[in-house]
Amino acid sequence: MRVAVVGSSGSGKSTFTRRLGAARGLTVIELDAINWQAGWRDLNTHDPETFVRRVEAAVAGDAWVTDGNYSRVLPTILARATHIVWLDYGRGVIMSRVLRRSFQRSLSRKEVWPGTGNVETWASWLDKEHPIRWAWDTFARRRARYVEAFADDRLSHLTIHRLRHPREAQPLIARLAREAVA
Repeated sequence: MRVAVVGSSGSGKSTFTRRLGAARGLTVIELDAINWQAGWRDLNTHDPETFVRRVEAAVAGDAWVTDGNYSRVLPTILARATHIVWLDYGRGVIMSRVLRRSFQRSLSRKEVWPGTGNVETWASWLDKEHPIRWAWDTFARRRARYVEAFADDRLSHLTIHRLRHPREAQPLIARLAREAVA
């Protein structure tokens, strides 16, 4: 099983991915951890060839789950995936989650991706690229893009799971975990 988990910033992609990985015994591939380097330098912008190469290597295996929406590498991921899980929650759910996460990260000053030294600060909340603003600004566009993309016949090889509420997440994880035994 190879699963791509997508959704708005703050939807819970990383949490879902970790839980599914643990339940199913899949390698967990966090695209943000591949992308973000020390000093908040992102490979997607500054070294896209390296980013693509690292993601291709990460998804070369037979059993994995990824989380992320990077358009540069999503076609590569979807070409190998067997399932897509789209966490398509309402804007209220997304914004409350991203606010809570940013508050906790800013308060704790815990490194976001180990080894990078990157921590979220209160001052970063004013940045247009901050997750709170990013989630708000990209919400409608991302939803429209996924509605269109997942209707495309070129993705007919995928089993697509569109979750509309967080309460649907754990039952899907349990169902996908059972598929391993069947």
